[in-house]
Amino acid sequence: MAIRLKSAAEIEKMRVAGRLVATILRDLAAMCRPGTRTSEFEERSAALIRTAGAEPLFKNYPHYAGGKPYPATVCVSVNEEVVHGIPGDRAIREGDLVSFDVGVKLDGFCGDAAASVCVGQVDPRVKRLAEVTRQALEIAVRTIRSGIFWSSVAGRIETFVAEAGFSVVTDFVGHGIGAEMHEDPKLPNFVSRDLLRRDVLLQEGMTLAVEPMVNMGSHEVEHLADGWTVVTKDRQPSAHFEHTIAVAEGGGDVLTTLNGSRTL
Repeated sequence: MAIRLKSAAEIEKMRVAGRLVATILRDLAAMCRPGTRTSEFEERSAALIRTAGAEPLFKNYPHYAGGKPYPATVCVSVNEEVVHGIPGDRAIREGDLVSFDVGVKLDGFCGDAAASVCVGQVDPRVKRLAEVTRQALEIAVRTIRSGIFWSSVAGRIETFVAEAGFSVVTDFVGHGIGAEMHEDPKLPNFVSRDLLRRDVLLQEGMTLAVEPMVNMGSHEVEHLADGWTVVTKDRQPSAHFEHTIAVAEGGGDVLTTLNGSRTL
């Protein structure tokens, strides 16, 4: 692995990019009402990125298997859609669980975050799924610090989710982030033999996109025919939360907040 540590000045640039991402997520959440079409989320995201003079990280991102590039600035994934949902004509309905994932590059550095929104009156189990996933990310933030291995963080995420009766997605993981959206290291939200063989020692100056994806049922997922949208294999709901976090003196420094705060 080629992990690039960031200077204090570079981390502050990432904080500015992260603030823009947090602003976009806030606006999309406020729009997330019955009747809103997912294309409207894309319109708002694209406008905010353009006005800020930033670059969208997702739009035209190459397909892993040579298919069409991703066509939007924001991923909008509804209910059983885990990640990479493509905005379009679909109208949001009462009771939906909608996950937004946004990434930008500003002044040479990236920010990436995600959040799931419950629309109106949702099934209590769905609401708990979203809350457990959000709490799993908070556990990661509180656990991250220089001098520990990533497996310590991943183990706490996995155990918390399993004890709640849900499943961590194993096909997709978090990642390093900085001048590029995807940098080393890979950051699974579960502990495997492979992780233990290649564990990552956290160091001050690392910048990480930590993103637990949690399914109500099985951890298994599959792609839809569009080549991008990932859904749960059993078609039960999934939730997704993500922050860009710097490993700092004293713990995890969350860079994707509205006020630039060092904590959630």
